[in-house]
Amino acid sequence: VQLVESGGGPVEPGGSARLSCAAAGLDLKDHGVGWFREGPDKKLEELACIDSRDGKIYYSYPVKGRATMSIDYAKNTVDLQLVNLKSSDSAVYYCAAGVGLEVVGYQCPRDWSYDEWGQGIRLNVSS
Repeated sequence: VQLVESGGGPVEPGGSARLSCAAAGLDLKDHGVGWFREGPDKKLEELACIDSRDGKIYYSYPVKGRATMSIDYAKNTVDLQLVNLKSSDSAVYYCAAGVGLEVVGYQCPRDWSYDEWGQGIRLNVSS
């Protein structure tokens, strides 16, 4: 089982980035999928997630209104598009997957709920 993120790199403030996560050895149709990030303070923030039951997507406060998560079940990939980037968005971004994960009360599953994690990809927002 493998999740591999791509698409990070340097971006100027106000710019956008598209992060991708390719899954191998697991079928994303059976999984809840989430995006997280770890900033300089080493705190892991949940950003967005997909409910495994119905494919609905939910966003968390740090990126709400600036993020679009999408999933391609045919390609077994999940993307996170971020716009209007700020320096505070600089972090290592991770995708994660967990079998049958569900969203409860509009709250994405916490990080410990996920079984599989990518290696992370760094996004650096600076001028």
